[in-house]
Parts: sequence; C-alpha cells; structure tokens
Amino acid sequence: MPHTEKREMQVACQQVLLPDASVYSVQWIDLPASVSARVTWSLLLEHYFRVIRNRTLGLVRPTVTTDGVRFRLLGTRLALLAFRPARFEVDQGGESVHLRICGGILVQAGECDRGMFSLAAAPCDQGVRVTVQLSDYCPLLLGSRTPSGLRRFLYGSTQSYIHKVVTVGYLSSLCLKLTGARPRAGVVKVQVRDGRDI
Repeated sequence: MPHTEKREMQVACQQVLLPDASVYSVQWIDLPASVSARVTWSLLLEHYFRVIRNRTLGLVRPTVTTDGVRFRLLGTRLALLAFRPARFEVDQGGESVHLRICGGILVQAGECDRGMFSLAAAPCDQGVRVTVQLSDYCPLLLGSRTPSGLRRFLYGSTQSYIHKVVTVGYLSSLCLKLTGARPRAGVVKVQVRDGRDI
C-alpha cells in the first residue's frame, strides 16, 4: 500500500448569528503557492458539488439549470436550497463564484431573496487561500428575526453542524486533490464578524 504524506492543515472557521438573526459562516484553508494556477472558480464549484453528493450519500443532488442551481432531495424536484445563476469574478490574482439564495424549503419564507453562498480563491502569504462563505442566510429552523433558544439549539445541532462538516470535508479533500497530500484536518476558531456563536 503506498504511503500518503500527511500535511498539517488548519481550517479556520466561524459560524455566528448576526443581530438581525441571519447566519454568517466562513471557513478557509491556505494552500501552497505551487497549486495557485490550478485553483479556478470552476474547480471550486464542481468539487463542492461532488462533495455535497458524496457527504450526503447522494441524498442531496446539486443540479444546474438555466434558472440557477438547486440542491434537490434525491428522487424529487424538491429544492432544499435554490440559488440564482452563478456569478463569477476574476480579479487581483484570485477567482470566485457567488450563488445568491432565492428560495428552497430550508429558507424562511419571507427571506427567500437574502443570502449569498461564495467560494473564493485569493493570494495569501502561504500561497492561495480558499474560502467558503455563507452570509445573510435566514434558515427556516430559526423561524424569525427573534429565534428562541430552542430554535437556535436545533439549528446549531443540525443544519449548521452539517454545513460545517461538509465544508471542512470539502476543504480537506480539495487539499488532497491539489497537493496529493492527505491532510489531518484541524479546525481553528476565528473571529471575522461579531455575532452570537452557533
């Protein structure tokens, strides 16, 4: 059996509830400069879709249509999350893709046009930083702009937890794909924005 190198990897992570009861979640990893040219928005998005399918055992299927992107439940047309068509950016040596949330059964009914999911790669001191960010998201489980403690607990122990596990898995597998090194994932708590921890 071939030996696969282990690389110390730290995934930075913050998941908070903002004062308006929207969710802000960010995770990132710094990869070596030697892989910078290979980190494109298309790689980031295609790999994320693959990880979503694999980590949910195929229960969640990202589907791209002319109307945008849908995270559908297996065997149905039911969208857990719906996004407008992807918006791509290339600037200052980095690339990003942004998906604006526009609906889905996991989103509060009155907040369907809020929220953005982004994947980005940008130069950093160590090489290239790959970031996954969810902002201004209003999950159905929180119920309103004044969620109860029980609703916060339910969201934190289900949907928020799953998002974190999938995202850390995504960043870890991206590191393996690009560097050939099997990472030992470690999560480091960071503070990018003020808010209540989820």
